[in-house]
Amino acid sequence: MIALLAAVGAITIAVLLWRAFGAQRIGVPDRRPTIAPDDDPDFLRKLGEQQRKRPTDDPEA
Repeated sequence: MIALLAAVGAITIAVLLWRAFGAQRIGVPDRRPTIAPDDDPDFLRKLGEQQRKRPTDDPEA
């Protein structure tokens, strides 16, 4: 009986580890790769728009 419980526990742990660190899950879309803000064209476009809209505080600039 104890051997059966140990086997079930070992299988449960193995399945959980496989799902956490193992093969890709089928049907789950990959996430967008993480990129730095200075490499993200959307971020740079929004930043440029914000800079153009913001009034300048320095009258000499």
